[in-house]
Amino acid sequence: MKIFPAIDIKDKKCVRLLKGNFDNQTTYERSPFDQALKYKDAGLLNLHMVDLDGALTGELVNLKIIDNIIKKLNISIEIGGGIRSIDKIQAYIDIGIDKVILGSAAIKDPDFLKQACETFKGKIALGLDAKKGMLAVSGWKEIINKRAEDYLNNVNGYGFSRVIYTDIDRDGTKTEPNIDETIRISEISSAPVVVSGGISSIKDIKKIKTLNNFKIEGVIVGKAIYDGDINLNDLQELENA
Repeated sequence: MKIFPAIDIKDKKCVRLLKGNFDNQTTYERSPFDQALKYKDAGLLNLHMVDLDGALTGELVNLKIIDNIIKKLNISIEIGGGIRSIDKIQAYIDIGIDKVILGSAAIKDPDFLKQACETFKGKIALGLDAKKGMLAVSGWKEIINKRAEDYLNNVNGYGFSRVIYTDIDRDGTKTEPNIDETIRISEISSAPVVVSGGISSIKDIKKIKTLNNFKIEGVIVGKAIYDGDINLNDLQELENA
């Protein structure tokens, strides 16, 4: 199982949002590069990154920061946040991004998801962000009248290589992940699924690691690391166990 420590970037700083709310933001002193270096030094070589500025603007605001991390640290990164065109996907592929996460743009325009998967085989991850099972778009500000399971059934053959399922109500809360809902997604998905939202302790991750009968590829861990609830060495040992 892969463990993806999270780095969300806004105004060139590491931040964490509570339930995706930009008005409820915690900013941390360590820079995105230094945070990534800390993860690498602990032996955690798969990162989940979100350009929150990009999510708000639709531009690759923090491309240079991410490029610097890849060049100097040589780690694997999946990146999301405001990626709404083939050109922007290409820009990330060009700097060595492992997976480009398509969320709102893919949900609003499934044909865009299909084109991206065909153009960048093996490089596209589908981000499904849901509140009470209903999909959210536009930086989680808009809940649309479509269930995550229904959307996934419609696009399942498009060729994405990973699904990241986030329960918005748990994101940044450290109140345990929504494992039951994630399992339902994994039973539908043609691609392996990553658990996101609500990780509170190493116990949560150990529980996810036992789900051998489901296509659970990994777990994203954010606020619990920043707040010191989870030790990076324990994460690394669990990933390699």
